[in-house]
Amino acid sequence: MATEKSMQYLPQQGNRFSRWFGRLGLRLLGGWTIQGELPDLPKAVIPVAPHTSNWDFFVGVFAMFALGMRLSFLGKHSIFVFPVNRLLRALGGIPVNRASAHGIVGEMVQEFQRREQLLLALSPEGTRKKIPEWRKGFLFIARDAKVPLIPVAFCFATKEIRISEPIYVEDDVEVTLAQVKAFTRQARGKRPEFE
Repeated sequence: MATEKSMQYLPQQGNRFSRWFGRLGLRLLGGWTIQGELPDLPKAVIPVAPHTSNWDFFVGVFAMFALGMRLSFLGKHSIFVFPVNRLLRALGGIPVNRASAHGIVGEMVQEFQRREQLLLALSPEGTRKKIPEWRKGFLFIARDAKVPLIPVAFCFATKEIRISEPIYVEDDVEVTLAQVKAFTRQARGKRPEFE
């Protein structure tokens, strides 16, 4: 697990207490374990799937604390309201308006260029409901920012958070999309009917 060794480049935050708090939260949510390790990289896009429930957010936040990593995440702008707005932003939240989504890829690429460290977690489905196809913006962000993808799967059936090896986006984004889906396909969401 990434908390066991010193990381030189991975964006980190917290201390022994916050990592303990994260591990406690994962235990209280049913005994979640983390399989795999985060690579020691300063920048990456982290597609997290399947996304079928609001519970995914809480599992993700406790995992972030347990691993001692600092990450940012995209969230629907309508959830960034009082009284949770400040908390969401402090946790790394970046509000996005999906109605004007065409500019999000460019904005995130610029953010990667501006920062020395950035781990950007997002849901490739873009919603908790069942959809026919994933949104591909995360692939274009990673490709254009020249950063790897680190797919993460939340499996509610086994209570495992599975971390993949880094994947670099191919010229044909469909090839990379298939790799990410292959990694996350075996994980079961909280509400499998929405997968």
